[in-house]
Amino acid sequence: MLMIRQNLFFIDIFALLMAFILGQLPRLYEFSWSLNTWWHLEGQFRIYGVALVLIGFLFAFGFVYQHYTERKPFWDELRESLKVLSLLMIVDAAFFFFNKMHFSRVAFGVQWFSLFLLLPTCRTLVKLHALKKGKWQIPVRLIGNGENAKEAWLALKSEGLMGYNLAEVVQTSHVNLEQSWITVPKLSWHEGLKPNKQMQVVVALEAEQKAELDEVVRVLSRFYPNMIIVPPTRGLPLWGMQPLHSFSHEVLLLRAQNSLLRPSARLIKRAFDVFVSLTLLLLLSPLFAYLFYKVKQTEGDAFFGHQRIGANGNPFPCYKFRTMVKNSAEVLDELLKNDAQAKAEWEAEFKLKNDPRITQIGHVLRRTSLDELPQLWNVLRGEMSLVGPRPVVQAELVKYGDDVDYYLHVKPGMTGLWQVSGRNDVDYETRVALDAWYVRNWSLWNDLVILLKTVKVVLARDGAY
Repeated sequence: MLMIRQNLFFIDIFALLMAFILGQLPRLYEFSWSLNTWWHLEGQFRIYGVALVLIGFLFAFGFVYQHYTERKPFWDELRESLKVLSLLMIVDAAFFFFNKMHFSRVAFGVQWFSLFLLLPTCRTLVKLHALKKGKWQIPVRLIGNGENAKEAWLALKSEGLMGYNLAEVVQTSHVNLEQSWITVPKLSWHEGLKPNKQMQVVVALEAEQKAELDEVVRVLSRFYPNMIIVPPTRGLPLWGMQPLHSFSHEVLLLRAQNSLLRPSARLIKRAFDVFVSLTLLLLLSPLFAYLFYKVKQTEGDAFFGHQRIGANGNPFPCYKFRTMVKNSAEVLDELLKNDAQAKAEWEAEFKLKNDPRITQIGHVLRRTSLDELPQLWNVLRGEMSLVGPRPVVQAELVKYGDDVDYYLHVKPGMTGLWQVSGRNDVDYETRVALDAWYVRNWSLWNDLVILLKTVKVVLARDGAY
């Protein structure tokens, strides 16, 4: 494992050097590939800049964020990497500016653009290669077999690049959960408290198991410098939560923040929505024209505005390219009268997998999610957001139960956590939980991650029908 972490350090240096070389190629071309001319006019000063960035790498990634000693979820590591690179880019520019050194802005831009792409890409490829060779996996001893332990393992399992591999589960008391998810050996409590330094220990006990938690920490913290403890925090807005400590008291204080209550956060989210939606509407206008023509050939309006519930309970027409026949309501009524299975599916999900109302071009639009492109107009008008809860009809609000306030608190989105977590294959209870989590834990970075994941989901057509 140590060798792989050292390789990550060297791969960062490799990415930095490759970006530096790519940045200097335009300058060498200008100087007719004369290394001597390049060195005296600019090259020697660029070396100083690279050395400065390298020192920044060592300090930020090695000591501040500990990328070379700790395993982190991909999106957390990427966010920290981009933050460090952005800061170092500013420092690099300031170094040349304040020292009044000559440097090519083209070379500077190419170098840093390359580095922003190369560093996370190279890191990912190294980890994937190590996983394939079996050199990055680490066995996990999960202490706990209740709901909290199950959620903890699902979270770790979803972060494949971290390399965690469930090896054994320690049985505990006070658990009445069906345990078919446990497919590895089960250890007794006594066996689980015996140290095994080849294992990564993850402690995920329930709220009522305070005595067991105290015993685990007292016994195992002497042997494991990086023991992971997962407190039962389901329902708390953990993203952006600030831990506070009281000196000499074993009390952890958590300051919860609801970012979307802050006017500045809402302004940032709205500005992002306007910029992206307007840009996409302009860039995709030829595609809009083509799809408009194809849908019009199915006899009917090209666009369809279905009434959905927006922020604060305000209804609005959610625009889509029409994918159904003109008499869709009559076709649905007839189907639900004669097909009990379809009626049960409709009452449970408000969707049908084999929907007879969908046209031929409609099937294509739905499988590719192109039918939802007109919602960019809803985003531009301020009725929707690029990312948010799934837009629902009035009758669906009752299914949100106590979480309905989370839905009404924000604008529904063209995409959201439900989109990147299985789309139509996700049960309704999970959809509600995902929508509530999104509102509690909103950040612009989360929106960017969801948008990037949406591209992957749409291209793979996961859960689309």
